[in-house]
Amino acid sequence: MRLYLSTYAWVLAVAIGAAACSGQPESQSADRLLARVHNKSLYLSELEGMFPQFATPEDSQLVIRAFTDRWVREAVLLHEAEKNLPADFNIDKLVRDYRASLIRSHYEQVLVEQLLDSTVTKQELTAFYDQHQEQYQLETPIIRCRLLKIQLPVAAENRLRRLWDSDREADARQLKEYAEKHAEVALLDESLWYSIAEVSRLLPKGTMTSENISSKQEFTLQDGEYQYYFRLFERKNRQDIAPLSYIQEQARKVILHMRKQQLLEDVKRDMYDQELRRNNIEILID
Repeated sequence: MRLYLSTYAWVLAVAIGAAACSGQPESQSADRLLARVHNKSLYLSELEGMFPQFATPEDSQLVIRAFTDRWVREAVLLHEAEKNLPADFNIDKLVRDYRASLIRSHYEQVLVEQLLDSTVTKQELTAFYDQHQEQYQLETPIIRCRLLKIQLPVAAENRLRRLWDSDREADARQLKEYAEKHAEVALLDESLWYSIAEVSRLLPKGTMTSENISSKQEFTLQDGEYQYYFRLFERKNRQDIAPLSYIQEQARKVILHMRKQQLLEDVKRDMYDQELRRNNIEILID
């Protein structure tokens, strides 16, 4: 059976062997010095985990050279930056503040994961929408429509036309089944809204624009490769209030963000009150 050393172990073995041939003590060579910039040093051990498994000696040398080159350039920049620090630059305070921020953020995330109810009901969405709908003016026209794009020749075209024109719920189900088998594009949920630009990209170029949508209530057309069926149900213009179904996911994210902020405020207040009752808070100012 063939045995493999890890690439890092192999590189160390080569370094130790080279040192032995040169007469250097093994203890000094096991962690080989790769580069030095002023008082900063880079050792081979710092590259552990960076070598691809089963890398060749040539691959390993390329990794070492590339990493060493980047390290040297960064070390030179850092040395110059340290020389040019302003006298009042308090790095220790910055590190403490950053550490505290990281710890606080991590704990807040733990609290949110444990305590936040992420369920947003239809009633909550409706109430939020009623209060804030003026904030959701459309930036582009949107439409409710039905669209099929089917490769020619159209399979069972007469049946498709009958299903397309029918208002019966059973025929609507059959139309969806037909689309799953034959349609390259199928927009059949009449409750969904799409921007005109989204629908336009699914049609031959120039077929539909914001300017000509009024004359495109219903049509069927071919472009030599596909047949398209389109029916318009409703349109909303730019600066109209967006329907709830169009901004529902956006509204849900806002509701959850507000809920998260309130949760954290409540938890922080409860923690403060608890520590105050336990006499663990002492404020030494008048």
